[in-house]
Amino acid sequence: MSKQDYYAVLGVQKNASEADIKKAYRKMAMKYHPDRNAGDKKAEEKFKEIKEAYEVLSNPQKRSAYDQFGHAGVNAGMGGAGGAGFEGFGDIFGDIFGDMFSGGARGGARRRSYAQPGADLVYNLSIDLEKAVFGETIKIKLPVYSKCKKCEGTGAKKGSSPTTCSTCGGSGQVRMQRGFIAIQQTCPNCHGAGTVINDPCPECGGQGRVREQKTLSVKIPPGVDDGDRIRLAGEGEAGLHGGPAGDLYVQIHVKPHAIFERDGNNLLCDVPISFVMASLGGELEIPTLSGKVKLKIPPETQSGKMFRLRGKGVKSVRSSLTGDLLCKVAVETPVKLTSVQKEMLRKFEESIQADAKRHSPQSRNWFDSIKKFFS
Repeated sequence: MSKQDYYAVLGVQKNASEADIKKAYRKMAMKYHPDRNAGDKKAEEKFKEIKEAYEVLSNPQKRSAYDQFGHAGVNAGMGGAGGAGFEGFGDIFGDIFGDMFSGGARGGARRRSYAQPGADLVYNLSIDLEKAVFGETIKIKLPVYSKCKKCEGTGAKKGSSPTTCSTCGGSGQVRMQRGFIAIQQTCPNCHGAGTVINDPCPECGGQGRVREQKTLSVKIPPGVDDGDRIRLAGEGEAGLHGGPAGDLYVQIHVKPHAIFERDGNNLLCDVPISFVMASLGGELEIPTLSGKVKLKIPPETQSGKMFRLRGKGVKSVRSSLTGDLLCKVAVETPVKLTSVQKEMLRKFEESIQADAKRHSPQSRNWFDSIKKFFS
């Protein structure tokens, strides 16, 4: 009886990819496995055909020979069919478990890279308000794992190189067979790398990285605020065994300022003025981060009055907008008065009270409200 075409057995085209062949095999093997079809001889024979077809088409050399010479090109290399069904079901279990523990990766032998990425680092940087507003380049020093220069991160001694693992043959996986179940797991000798370092680098001890003090230049962009983070890609810790380096995150902390308080892109400050200036008006110099400016105080200014100096705040780090400087006036009460000054104030107060409704409208309105409340 002539054998059926292997491609037809699996239900795939002759130009099917390796992944398509494997997918078809898994689907049909699960369907026709003897455990699912107890006592069904036809299902058992079908399962053996599927297994035989897959063994040929999943092997590049055998598939090439089959494509050229048909069954004659591979019959010499085919073993007996006895027990093939259970072994094939073991392959299915191996694939399923392998997919579960490797994120669904496709392929037979799955190599887990021995190279491990380096850790991300966080550096807390405290700066003055002026540096946050105008920006500056600051040098920082931090202890960090860096790529070993002697072995270039390979972990192997200079002049040598990692060798193929003898336990797994370089696949990074070992196969364990228990009856009809076969499970693949990471090779315990090379830890999935497929290679081992027989002659480790004396500088890094085979890790591919060394601990050192690194100096970096951090460019602070104008307008950064407290809590902002600056990312320096690849400036974190070097990875193990040649793995990629992590990133460095510079966490900005802005120190409190003696005069200004920041609110978004605006700056706030309190401006104390004398009782006389508040009453008669005047002009005084106000400090800003870019120099002094004159602020005109109109007559009869009340304490708490807010003055806005446009464009004297902070330029946003994310746009071209610039905030304002908000000056809050605080009328300062004179202290440590002489007896003469006190007498002058009493006489001044008497003159004010003579026409209080005119000179102190807020006080008069407040007292009138109190009277109405209690009456």
